[in-house]
Amino acid sequence: MLSRKTLLSRRIAITSLLVGVFFALLAGGTQFLVSYHKRTEQFDNTITELKTYLNSYFGEVLNTIDTLQPLTMSSCENVSSELTSRAAFSLNIRAFLLVKEGHAFCSSATGPLDIAIKDLVPSLDLSQNQAMAILPGTPMMPHRPAFILWDRSPLLADRGVFTSINANLMPWILNSSRQSQYSGVALVINNQTAISTFNHQPVALTSIENTPIRRAKINGVPLEIYLYGNEVATDNLLYALLLGAMCGLLTGILCAYVMTIRMRPGREILSAINREQFYVVYQPVVHASDLHIGGVEVLMRWTHPVAGNIPPDAFISFAEGQNLIVPLTRHLFALIAKDAPALQKILPPGTKLGINISPNHLHAESFKQDIRELLASLPENYFSVVLEVTERDMLNEKQAIKLFEWLHGEGIEIAIDDFGTGHSALIYLERFTLDYLKIDRGFVNAIGMETVTSPVLDTVLTLTHRLNLVTVAEGVETQEQAAWLRDHGVDFLQGYWISRPLTLTQLVEAHNEPAKYFTSR
Repeated sequence: MLSRKTLLSRRIAITSLLVGVFFALLAGGTQFLVSYHKRTEQFDNTITELKTYLNSYFGEVLNTIDTLQPLTMSSCENVSSELTSRAAFSLNIRAFLLVKEGHAFCSSATGPLDIAIKDLVPSLDLSQNQAMAILPGTPMMPHRPAFILWDRSPLLADRGVFTSINANLMPWILNSSRQSQYSGVALVINNQTAISTFNHQPVALTSIENTPIRRAKINGVPLEIYLYGNEVATDNLLYALLLGAMCGLLTGILCAYVMTIRMRPGREILSAINREQFYVVYQPVVHASDLHIGGVEVLMRWTHPVAGNIPPDAFISFAEGQNLIVPLTRHLFALIAKDAPALQKILPPGTKLGINISPNHLHAESFKQDIRELLASLPENYFSVVLEVTERDMLNEKQAIKLFEWLHGEGIEIAIDDFGTGHSALIYLERFTLDYLKIDRGFVNAIGMETVTSPVLDTVLTLTHRLNLVTVAEGVETQEQAAWLRDHGVDFLQGYWISRPLTLTQLVEAHNEPAKYFTSR
């Protein structure tokens, strides 16, 4: 039993651990996936919003530049006021410069001037229809970076508009790294130069070691926006791990509690009944005179899915202790009724069916109804039922006498089992009307030995003859024992020398091939 309890405890522990780990992974994984999905949605929304804003902004700037292109064909004195007005009403524009033959000749900020564009931005290629660069500063604002946008006139190739734009188009664009899900933002020109939250000055894109998680191209200009961040946030990962651990721990504890409750002996027995883990075996009882079968003792067995075969004494004791012996015996009756048609084909009419009955069931309110249902489930007038009451069990004398009378009236015989192993053997013989006395194997084993038990057995047999009780010797294991018992008037023999307990299938095979199963044949 200790081994069985250890197996069950181990099963509970392992199952609870596996269930806990499963739910920990399920809860933690679900939380992580939800957080990850939410985070990716935030990245997508942010890059979309930034792109939308910059598309709109540069779209307006390009529209303004298109309206300024005709001014490149006029003198600065004639257009400076309009140029200044346009710059004043354009967001984040530092200055519009009108360019002719590679020289800026008019500025919205200073008016007429003559500066070679190559001197301002040596890397800017004026031969392109459009070009862009980032400067660390402009002459009027030398310490504040600016975007430079060149847009060549569609009419005259040597003319165009040169625009300087504040690099901090939107403060929250370049400061979005303050949000925990982002590590930085960069505005990148020609996939080469960038201004970012990692550095206040323009730097080569290759100097930014981080890998962007999102990128977006701005329409109309050679500008891209890079969004940096971690696909997996540390705080989300820790929260998922914590949630998973808590759910796993609670689920494991709950599983262990439920399994402990369900695997208590009482629960296990009910579960075993429902799952048909119990089955019956039949041990033949033969006439001592000719060794022909006269009956079978019906014995219940339990094959547990974890603990294996449970000894009958163990689970019957559990059932009695948990007040479950009645449903267990009812289940035994049902199993007998199920086998009855097959038994009828191989056993002769009048065969005794020896069934062990517990005093707890004998004194239960449902006992008579249970017996009636058993009798009704068996082939009519074919088998003779013998209820075996263990002599070690205490009976309520007055109630037992009435019950035995009722049983006899129903055609059921009564046997006292394991006679001589308890404290009230003679009292049972004196007070109750019995039909059979089953001699315990302890007396049978003493046959042929000079022990204290030997003369006691002689006395018991003499007493049973005087009381006209039919005797059944249990535990017969040798031919010498069988011969001695037969010579001393024992009526029936039962034991391994005759046959071990057999399943229904084996009993059918034994009927067809007796020598294979019956040692005495």
